[in-house]
Amino acid sequence: MKHISSIATGAALGSAGIVMMGVLAGCSSGQEQEAQNRFLVIEQQTNGKYIVVEEMPTEGPSRAIIREKDANGNTVERFMNEAEMKALAEQEYQKVQNGTSETVQSGDSSAGMGLAGTILAVAAGSLLGNMIGNALMNNKNFSKRSGSVNKSAYSRSAASRASKGSSKKSFFGGNSKKSSYGSKSFGG
Repeated sequence: MKHISSIATGAALGSAGIVMMGVLAGCSSGQEQEAQNRFLVIEQQTNGKYIVVEEMPTEGPSRAIIREKDANGNTVERFMNEAEMKALAEQEYQKVQNGTSETVQSGDSSAGMGLAGTILAVAAGSLLGNMIGNALMNNKNFSKRSGSVNKSAYSRSAASRASKGSSKKSFFGGNSKKSSYGSKSFGG
């Protein structure tokens, strides 16, 4: 009997350890996600403002393709490397510090923002560091505007994963809310 008790205790400790490792892995992957470099496709709208239409995590440096209209109305694509993106993000961050950036202004955010504001809104953590990215996301207007300029499927998917990950789960994986089964009869 003593042997069975020690096996049960070992199994319970092993299961608890596996659950804890899963929880810790989930916490760290969210932080890595935020600082991960990005490949962006940013498109200029008819009003001259920009939105992100495609976003993908990348192993290499952050970079972007900027789609704009030329004088003849033709779409022209240009490449922007990480150094250029970082320089624009830093300039816009200085405007945030001065209170003059459109990223922290209230108002209609559905129309997009300038190129520097769009880059800062989408990639602040990976370009300027997590501390700055987190500080910006704590600003209600910045958070609202940054969500509105990113129209990529990746962004919608990441937001969905984040909202699902924040709900409380029970030990066995179900939601912690009570479920009501009604008056079902089982077995007869």
